[in-house]
Amino acid sequence: MNIAVRYCSRSGNTKALAVAIGDAVGVDAVSVDSDKAAIKEPTDLLFIGGALYAYGIDKRLKSYLQTLRKEDVKKAVVFSTSWLSKHALELIKKALKNAGIETVEETLYFKGRPNEKQLEEAKEFAKRYI
Repeated sequence: MNIAVRYCSRSGNTKALAVAIGDAVGVDAVSVDSDKAAIKEPTDLLFIGGALYAYGIDKRLKSYLQTLRKEDVKKAVVFSTSWLSKHALELIKKALKNAGIETVEETLYFKGRPNEKQLEEAKEFAKRYI
């Protein structure tokens, strides 16, 4: 199974979650800003995360989501952290749906910086999909 973990993080909170997910599934978590972020080969499962900023998702994440194609990503799992609300989850899922990419129903969200217990929960969450 080909798995990828991508994230957009300003404060490091979503990055911490992405790294935990990546550790659990055995791949590196890659920022959408990285040259390595492009999905260049068919991916069975993409974990994708970001946070809510001023009532929307970061423009870098929006741009990245627009590059994804259903031919390259079979299924996606969405995760988020934020201080405000879970709304980023729905915005990311909507962008994926617009690209024709299937998303799993369940999402992962933590308010603020994930603590050690939550990072372990994130690992268990990720393992359910592999």
